[in-house]
Amino acid sequence: MAMEKKQVIIDTDCGIDDAQAIMMALAAPNVQVVGITCVYGNAAVENVCQNVLRVLAICEREGIPVFRGAGSPLVGAGSSPTDHFGTDGFGDVMKDKDPLWERKIQREHAVDAMIRLVTENQKQISLVAIGPLTNLALAVRLDPSFPQKLKDLYIMGGNKEGIGNATLCSEFNFFMDPESAYVVLEEFLCPTYIASLEYSCRNSLTWEFFEELMNQDAPAAAFMKMITSQCWAYSREAMVTKRDVYFGPGFVSYDAYAMSAFIDDHVVTERIECPVRVELQGSNTRGMLVLDRTNRLVKKHSVFIFTKCDIARFGELLMMSLRQPCKK
Repeated sequence: MAMEKKQVIIDTDCGIDDAQAIMMALAAPNVQVVGITCVYGNAAVENVCQNVLRVLAICEREGIPVFRGAGSPLVGAGSSPTDHFGTDGFGDVMKDKDPLWERKIQREHAVDAMIRLVTENQKQISLVAIGPLTNLALAVRLDPSFPQKLKDLYIMGGNKEGIGNATLCSEFNFFMDPESAYVVLEEFLCPTYIASLEYSCRNSLTWEFFEELMNQDAPAAAFMKMITSQCWAYSREAMVTKRDVYFGPGFVSYDAYAMSAFIDDHVVTERIECPVRVELQGSNTRGMLVLDRTNRLVKKHSVFIFTKCDIARFGELLMMSLRQPCKK
């Protein structure tokens, strides 16, 4: 019998680690990517769209529809993208930009597409959100029943220990749009799974693994090696930072942790289940994820926060993502 595939929409601010996560989904034989929705974050949304198109072209999956979404946060002007992955999200190494890229993007807005696809396939589609959560917050504002039509939601974002990578106490994806993160974790009552900053960093892989991953004899690996080549975030020497002090040294492909949990139920080996809330008011903690272990928030909905993973299994999914048949 044919394997029943998991259907997924990927909501992304496509930087280098997003590209790795998307390739992981494309390589998984049990996954059908029904659409990719773009949001600002690692780069302006126009660059995000182009990055997604390039990944799909490399992997010969150009039939997957790509939708342009929010270019700014739910409230206010928001923060400018960082140069963590270069100004374009792909390490600023791309020279041959596609002048016709806009023709390849669907005319339908990402939020409208998200609502339509999920409504047409209720309880069948998972949503893996690996960027700021603006598109998701807009979706629930346009259709309050949207979350209950989802099968489940996987998020890469948030931090719970006060160690941030965007500000003193906040993780990048939540910091870029704290109000949207708040809305999503208050109003999405579907099964929700979070790969936090701590989870990603505490389950890092060795830099020797990174070298082996990038040096595989496959076009996809050559592509990833190119876009990481000039990016300080993928430099073993440059990454001797506070992250190493708190979490230990290693290679971390942040968004791939959320994607791997969606693909393989056995990747996550330990998790916490409890209500959560996103802090909006704190001058130092805005965007931080608060865990309610004592039910003081009196919320009926709990989420699952990952804490430990099967690193060998995760590493194999990464390896497979760059072995898939691709074109140069």
